[in-house]
Amino acid sequence: MSMRQFLSFLLLALALSMSVFSQTAEDLSDAWDKHHISTIFPSDVRHADLKKYLEKLKGLGVKVDQVGFSNASREIYQAEWGTGPLKVMMWSQMHGDEPTATSSLIDMFAFLQTHKDKDWVKKLGETMTIRAVPMLNPDGAELYQRRNLQGIDINRDAVDLRTPEARLLKQLRDNWSPAIGFNLHNQQALTTVGPTRRQASISFLVVYGDAAKTTNDGHERNKRLTAAMVSALQKFIPGHIGRYGDEWTPSAFGDNFSAWGTPTILIETGALHGKDELYLVKMNFIAFLTALNSIATGSEKTQDPFLYINLPENTSGGLVNLIFRGATIVNTGEMTQMLLGDIAAVTERRRASFLNMTKIRGVGDMRNLSGLEEYDASGFYVVQRFGRTKSGEMAEFFFYKKDRVIDWTSPELEKQFPPDAVYSAGKWAKGDKLVPRRRP
Repeated sequence: MSMRQFLSFLLLALALSMSVFSQTAEDLSDAWDKHHISTIFPSDVRHADLKKYLEKLKGLGVKVDQVGFSNASREIYQAEWGTGPLKVMMWSQMHGDEPTATSSLIDMFAFLQTHKDKDWVKKLGETMTIRAVPMLNPDGAELYQRRNLQGIDINRDAVDLRTPEARLLKQLRDNWSPAIGFNLHNQQALTTVGPTRRQASISFLVVYGDAAKTTNDGHERNKRLTAAMVSALQKFIPGHIGRYGDEWTPSAFGDNFSAWGTPTILIETGALHGKDELYLVKMNFIAFLTALNSIATGSEKTQDPFLYINLPENTSGGLVNLIFRGATIVNTGEMTQMLLGDIAAVTERRRASFLNMTKIRGVGDMRNLSGLEEYDASGFYVVQRFGRTKSGEMAEFFFYKKDRVIDWTSPELEKQFPPDAVYSAGKWAKGDKLVPRRRP
């Protein structure tokens, strides 16, 4: 065999080997579609639902252990998969109202165990051991609130360790000394990618271990891992990936994990208008497995860290859920007043099963804001259903065509003068498509 033939054979063998172990983002998307076991919207998952998910994992053969208790004595669990030397630690829902990654972790473990005989999954399991704590704050998850039952933000308790949940997380890290950490959160749905008005559906931060932003090999590796995740997600949510602010927070767990010797990646999941919560569960699933597989194959070494570094940093304040442009706003009563202007409204992030709470953000000239949905209300009188149209009030609106004659002093306005359209509880209750949509 000539040297040229040998090199050709070697390159072919290498290519075939890589094809066995490489998984595209599209492959992972299809895998989640076919095999995910999360069926409940993450915001509706309570502690009892998590335990059912974990029982399914145990039934598949995943190692699941109770490792501690919350302030209200709810069990906190850890799942483990793989036998390799590289230790990877992941934790989710230390804020009870930040649930997306909890479901993603469940789906990830289910997939890995179900497909453990696949070449690339086997390689992953031989390379690393993964431990994850889904729902670190089960009390907060039960009430759908950020803090634990002591009223303490667990993610600001890494130093004082006043909460049992924080003490547990630090103990798990200290006893195991993982090489990589994944700190999994949710961010506000109206967070935007840099100066754009696009939602930041997922944002990343490679967390420094000190205020001076000292880098090391683990930090640089994490930049490349994050670049791999960005590259994968750009196929599904282009323009909706941001970089989280890197201010040093001395009491936060991500910062301290990195300081303690576990370089950590923060993943913050936002929202994507027109897609439900489970879609972002899938995005996290793709991101996790992309990062882990890139370690197992060694492909992370070829990733361009500038894919992460050049991500626009998150911003906020310029995006709202809804704007009605150019409305004639009628404040009814003995002294009926009319105002020509815009109405901006925001919807609070709540459990999926809860009634939407949409409130007025501002009235008047709202040209400095963009809405996920915008409507041309110039052909309508708009009346707040329960009072005056002002900031802080509920976004409950009657729409009347301007060619109608209305007695605004009527004590039973809705009954005597039925509105042409009604916007209530975050959706059109009547007259859907009557008020023209406009492009933000």
